[in-house]
Amino acid sequence: MRIAIVAESFLPHTNGVTGSVLRTLTHLLAGGHEAVVLAAGHGAPVDHDGAPVLHLPSFGLPGYPQVRLNMAGQRRVSDLLAAVEPDVVHLAAPMLLGHKGVRAAAALGLPTVAVFQTDVAAYAERYGFPGWSERVWNRISEIHEQADLTLVPSTHYRDELSDRGVSNLQIWGRGVDQVQFDPARRSESVRCSWGVQPGEVVVGFLGRLAPEKQVEDMAVLTDIPGVRIVLVGDGPARASIAAALPHAVLAGHLAGEELGAAVASFDILVAPGESETFCQSLQEALAAGVPVVAPAAGGPRDLVDVSRTGWLYAPGDLAGLRSAVVDLVGDERKRRAFGQAARAAVADRTWSRIGDELLDHYRWARSHAAGSRGGAR
Repeated sequence: MRIAIVAESFLPHTNGVTGSVLRTLTHLLAGGHEAVVLAAGHGAPVDHDGAPVLHLPSFGLPGYPQVRLNMAGQRRVSDLLAAVEPDVVHLAAPMLLGHKGVRAAAALGLPTVAVFQTDVAAYAERYGFPGWSERVWNRISEIHEQADLTLVPSTHYRDELSDRGVSNLQIWGRGVDQVQFDPARRSESVRCSWGVQPGEVVVGFLGRLAPEKQVEDMAVLTDIPGVRIVLVGDGPARASIAAALPHAVLAGHLAGEELGAAVASFDILVAPGESETFCQSLQEALAAGVPVVAPAAGGPRDLVDVSRTGWLYAPGDLAGLRSAVVDLVGDERKRRAFGQAARAAVADRTWSRIGDELLDHYRWARSHAAGSRGGAR
């Protein structure tokens, strides 16, 4: 198959959407398929592992310029898709560029698979656009209702989109690299570099330092005796987070083996964001044998096996967040048992299996589109 991936976010900006697109490209190319990426052009490579990247004009989100907002016209997107002649158009977290992509695909009679991955409506409120949430949800629903198939990462967002009138919904999760994220990568030298003292418990965060991640909520943990807070990641909220958690270790952006060693060197991972559609960082911690604490919202509700791999607390209940962390800080045996169960819980979540599922979804979309359009393709 030839797949056109219309990516709302792509390199050089790294986030969950970019990571998912890169994994998809790897699986497609390894399987002998072809892929072309349409993405914002600011600093993007001209190809990725042999897959061409077609650049489109964009501008940076005010206050977070690494996030690129598409400026290409509808005609330009249509012309590019027509030239590529894909078997399926994959819309990665569609919003601005994705809206034009789904319209162009419909006009060209191309099957579409839209991957819902970002709760943009929640982001709008946190990035200074009060009252925009419902307006954004209307746009999201419009895009996904036009697609032949919408893939969602969790049951919460499947229900949300279904309630908003979107049909043809399937859950498609994410894989996790169980070589990179492995309990065996735990490193005392890494912990020493963070200033961890004997007997201290490392409570970690992994992800972008951005408003939607609600890292400041971890301030309720700062006075728990014997706790060292370590934040792995970077982003536009770094300064405000540093001010809210003045004694936290800011380890910065890490990748590859360094990232794997850092996560395995946590004792507990906290993912406080309440708008996580999946929460890949949480799954990476589970693979590394680290018990987790997160709000009972969005993706974490599916990922956390309560009282077995971690704890969930009611969204907004910071006392509940603190209580869950205190419970694990004070019981090393429980942390060890939760960590062992965490690793086992994600054992079958390989990227290869997830990639094969995606190929099946592409085939379904082609068949469905052919049937609904009288077999035109």
